Amino acid sequence: MRYTAKVISTATSIAALLGSLALSIPAISVAEEASVIDQGKAIAFNKKKGNCLACHQIAGGKLPGNIGPPLVGMKARFPDLNKLKAQITDARKNNPNTIMPPFGPHAILSKDEINKVAEFIYSL
Repeated sequence: MRYTAKVISTATSIAALLGSLALSIPAISVAEEASVIDQGKAIAFNKKKGNCLACHQIAGGKLPGNIGPPLVGMKARFPDLNKLKAQITDARKNNPNTIMPPFGPHAILSKDEINKVAEFIYSL
């Protein structure tokens, strides 16, 4: 009987200690926890923001379009990340006849959002 009481007492003490430790660790918001690539993916897949899936095939995306090229092997296609950012910002500079929206000049995405999307696309 005494052994059971000691086990229960010890377990209670450990639970209280762990509970107090959990309270002392500051909470991290989901936005802070997500990596830049994850944030970029969320923007790219968001129909009200990047909506890249409307025209491009992207791994993990549902119902992709086929107007634009599939987004694969992006480091090989764009060895310089800044050129990819420029392409996403305003594709008209490289191809005046493109149908890709100028995400920067038309304020569809902010500069920060473009950087996050570019990081995500570059990781493909």
